[in-house]
Amino acid sequence: MRDRPFQAGPRRVWPVAMVSAAKITRRNAWCYYIRAVAFGDGRRPAGQSLRDAQERVGLPPGRWMGLGLAALGLRAGSVVGERERELLYGELRHPDADRIERERLADGASSQDARRATVLGQPLEEIEQRGAIPLFGFDFTFRAQASLMVLWALGDETVRRVIETAHERAVETTLRWVEEEVAEVRWSSGRKRAKPPGLVVAAFRHYENRDGFPLLHDHCLILNRAQRPDGSWYALDTRRLLRNVVAAGTLYTLSMTTEVCEELGLATVPREVTPGLRPVMEIAGVDQELIDWSSTRRQRIKEALEGITAQYVEDHGRLPDERARNGLGWWAAQDTRPAKKDPKRLEQLRAWWKVSAILRVGQEMVDGLLDRCRAAGAAIRARVSPLVDTVLAAVDVAAIVYTVRRVFNRHHILAEARRHLLETLRGRAFAPGLDTYIADKVLARHARRLTPVKEGRPDPAPELLTYTADFAWPKRWWIAGTDGRPPRESSRYERAQVASLAVQNAIRAARTTVPAVPDGAPAAAGTTVLTEHRGQEEHDQVPPHAVDHPGRDAALTPKQRAEATQAHLQAAMPEEYLEGRTTDAGTWLRTPENLERLAAFTRAADARRRAYEDNKPPAAPDTPAADGHRQEHEQQHRQPGYGQGPGPRP
Repeated sequence: MRDRPFQAGPRRVWPVAMVSAAKITRRNAWCYYIRAVAFGDGRRPAGQSLRDAQERVGLPPGRWMGLGLAALGLRAGSVVGERERELLYGELRHPDADRIERERLADGASSQDARRATVLGQPLEEIEQRGAIPLFGFDFTFRAQASLMVLWALGDETVRRVIETAHERAVETTLRWVEEEVAEVRWSSGRKRAKPPGLVVAAFRHYENRDGFPLLHDHCLILNRAQRPDGSWYALDTRRLLRNVVAAGTLYTLSMTTEVCEELGLATVPREVTPGLRPVMEIAGVDQELIDWSSTRRQRIKEALEGITAQYVEDHGRLPDERARNGLGWWAAQDTRPAKKDPKRLEQLRAWWKVSAILRVGQEMVDGLLDRCRAAGAAIRARVSPLVDTVLAAVDVAAIVYTVRRVFNRHHILAEARRHLLETLRGRAFAPGLDTYIADKVLARHARRLTPVKEGRPDPAPELLTYTADFAWPKRWWIAGTDGRPPRESSRYERAQVASLAVQNAIRAARTTVPAVPDGAPAAAGTTVLTEHRGQEEHDQVPPHAVDHPGRDAALTPKQRAEATQAHLQAAMPEEYLEGRTTDAGTWLRTPENLERLAAFTRAADARRRAYEDNKPPAAPDTPAADGHRQEHEQQHRQPGYGQGPGPRP
C-alpha cells in the first residue's frame, strides 16, 4: 500500500473485542512501555522519579500480579518499582539484579559470571547473535465497552466503585485462566513444553484516551519468561498465548458485564457498530448520543478509512474482503492516533467529563442516566430467565464458528460459547463453568476431527487439534448500497446466523416428533427424542435439553421444557434484538424462508457490483445460477492470501 513511518507504541496488535495484545520488543520496550505506559501514556518530566510523577498527577502506581512472583521475591499487589520494571521488561533480568550482581562480585566471581547469574533464561546477547529479535513480553490491554465507560464516567461514586471492582475482578479472572489453561514454557526449539507455576505480570491503570475522554483500561505486561518444573527460566509459547487472546477477551467481557449488571440491576442490548459484523453488547438505557460523545475518535477513523479504502481499490482493482477491511481499519486508527499529553487526576477528569456531556446532550439526560438504565434493565431481566438451553447453544456455537472459519480449534469454540452466554442471558448470572460445558458439547456432538492420528507418535495437545463440521454451507448474497455506495457482500457472520437458525429450527421440530420404537414396542407416554443429523449419519439419541442449573423444574416434560426455554428467549428479544440467534424464525428478517426473496431483491445489486469492479455495463438481472457459481468461484480465487493484503494475519 504505502510506507508508514515508525511510531512509538505497539505496532503489531491483535484487536479482539475488549482486549488487545501487542508484543514488547527491543524496538518499543524503552520508548513506550517502560517510559510512557507507567505514566498514563504521557511524558514524565525529566529528572523526576516515576513515583513522584505519578503522585503529582494522581495516577495509581503499577501493581504486581501473577502466580510466578514468588520465584522472584515479589508479592502480588505490591507496587511495581521503576528499576524492577526496567530490569524485567527491558533486560530480562532478575528484578533484584543489582544486589545479586554486587554479592557475586564480592564473592570473587567475574563480572561476566556475576551478570549471567541475574539473567532469566537465555541472555539477550545470545539471542541477537542468532539474528533473532528478543521478545520481552506481551501487553494485554483490558477495556470495557463504551456504555460501561459512560456509566463509569458520569455515574456517582457507588457506580464508579462497582464498575472498577468488576473490571479488576474480570482482569484477575482472565489472567488466572491464562495461567492455568493457556501458558506454557517451551525449549529444545519447541519440542519440549511444560506448564509453568505461574506468570509475572505488571499492571498499570489508565483513565482516559488520548483525547482526554473516559477510557478505563489496564495495561497488563506479561513477562516472556516463566519457570520449568526444575526451576530454570524459559520463554513462553508465543503462538499458544496469542491464539487464545480472543477467548481471553470474551472471558473478560462476560465476567465484567455480568458482575456490573447483577450489582446494579442492569441488562444488555446489542448495538451494531459495523453493518454485517457482530454487534457489541452494550448496557440498555445508555443513549447512542452519550456513546458518540465518549467515542471521539470514531468519526476521524471513519473519514480516514474512506481514503485508505479508495487507495486499496485503486491498487488491487477490487473491493476489500472482510479480513482486509479489518486491516484497513487498524491502519486508519493508527493514522488518526493523537500525540501524547499530560495525564490528569481522576477527580478533574470526572468533573470535566460531566460538564462536557451536559453541553453535548443536556442536563436531564446526564442526571437521569442510571435511572433509565435500571428501568430498561428491569424490563429485560423480567423476561429473561437465567437458564440456557445448552443443546441449542451448542448448535449455535458450532454453526457460527464453522461458517466463519470452516476449520477451527477448541479456543475458537470456547470464545463463541462465551459470546453466546453474553448475548443470550443479557447480563444475568450463570453457573460457573457453563462456557466450558457448552464448548465440550460442541466438540463431542457437532465437530469432526481433522488432525490425523499417527501411529507410534503421541497425540497433539487438545489445543492443537483441528476440527470442522458438516452443517449446510449458506450461500452468500449481496446487500444493496445506499447513498451512491457500491453493494457489499454479506459477511460471514450474517451467513453464520442463517446456518445456525436453520439447524435450530430443525431441532425444535424434532423435539415435538415421537420417533418410531424398534421391534414394535410402544413408546412411553410424554416422551420425545432429539435426533441430530450430520449428512446421512444419525447420532445417538440425546436429551432435548441439558441445562445444569439447580433451579430447573424437573417435573416438566421434555417438550414443555423446550417450549419454556423458547418462550423466555422469544419474549426477551423481539424489540431489542429482532435478529437474535435463539429467537423464533418468524421474528427474524433473514430466515431461511426469506433467503430466496432476499436473493431476488439483491440480484440487481449483484450486477451493479460486478459493473463497479469490472468497469463494464451491468449484466442482465436473470443471470443463470451456473454462471453465478462460476463468478463466485472466480471471486474467491481473487481474494488475497496471507501476506498479500494489509490485514493482519489472525
